[in-house]
Amino acid sequence: MTFYYPNGKPYKEPFETGKKTIKPMNKNKIQYGNRGMSLEDDLNLTNQYYLERQMAVVHKKPTPVQIVKVDYPKRSQAKITEAYYRRASTTDYNGVFQGKYIDFEAKETHNVNLLPLKNFHDHQIKHMRQVMMQQGICFIIVKFSKKQDVYLLDAGILIRYWDLQQTGGRKSIPRETIEREGHLVPQSYLPRLDYLSIVKQVYL
Repeated sequence: MTFYYPNGKPYKEPFETGKKTIKPMNKNKIQYGNRGMSLEDDLNLTNQYYLERQMAVVHKKPTPVQIVKVDYPKRSQAKITEAYYRRASTTDYNGVFQGKYIDFEAKETHNVNLLPLKNFHDHQIKHMRQVMMQQGICFIIVKFSKKQDVYLLDAGILIRYWDLQQTGGRKSIPRETIEREGHLVPQSYLPRLDYLSIVKQVYL
């Protein structure tokens, strides 16, 4: 099935995302040793953990699609063969934590030493600026797949590099900058990625 952006261009899954189909959380089957899980898997499990314990309400944002073509290989079956995204997506997750609005994008990269800015889009940066202007808490969560470490980085730092890129600056954020100005997210059995402990420490 082919998806299309609102401008008519076909959607192609970025190499860096590492996204998978999410299955409902089963505490008895979660293995912290399974380091092959994607960042999205870990965040969804973490958010479900937070929700069940009434710590926060954070969800992955759905992206509405418009179905335009359906094939019927059998009378009892339908197969969607063409669809369009109704509008460009903003960031991956949003919600409420201790009375504060939080909004963040999750990126997974196989690059060892940097986070490419090509992983982000103009409309996402615009959205982050708007959230920050309204005093919302906005950040990105970055996973370096090779070493399996995860960092929380304030959106303001991403925007700083994004703006520099527009005037001839580098097209990536160095890992050393993320290590220095960001925060290493604790990883454990449950929650898998305790990013709210960082949010509480840095923003509240």
